[in-house]
Amino acid sequence: MRHFGAGFRRLAVALVAAALLASAGCDDGTPRVVLHGDKDTTRVRVELALTAPDQARGLMWRNHMDADAGMLFVFGHARERTFWMKNTPLPLDIIYIDGDGNVVSIAEHTTPYSTASIPSHGGAKYVLEVNAGFARDHGVRAGSKIELPELAATEAGTK
Repeated sequence: MRHFGAGFRRLAVALVAAALLASAGCDDGTPRVVLHGDKDTTRVRVELALTAPDQARGLMWRNHMDADAGMLFVFGHARERTFWMKNTPLPLDIIYIDGDGNVVSIAEHTTPYSTASIPSHGGAKYVLEVNAGFARDHGVRAGSKIELPELAATEAGTK
């Protein structure tokens, strides 16, 4: 099996990010993801966490996040992911998503400031952080579908 270096992985992540931004279909240019829950289908404006420093910082030190907002972490490949709430005052739902846009698992109502590990319990290529209660309010659960516009086509071109 051929392994690609960090430079190739950064390029692939940049292409995915560009596709998200270009195809978001939003007048203000803010990327959005669409979540198909049991109760409804909803859009979430997302801030992208693409680089290691952005991913390490995440939503630390944030005291407010709009109800229709979140942070989308984009990784180069699917694998077991572990997050924590260190320096994060907001209780969150952490939604782990595989490479096909399926919810792998959800950590609901995480504990602010906790350093406990929060595992994905399966391979996750994307992680969406939203306000606590969001998943339950919209009926998002393991197996729910998340749309990341134009993502599949872009990824197919980088494999």
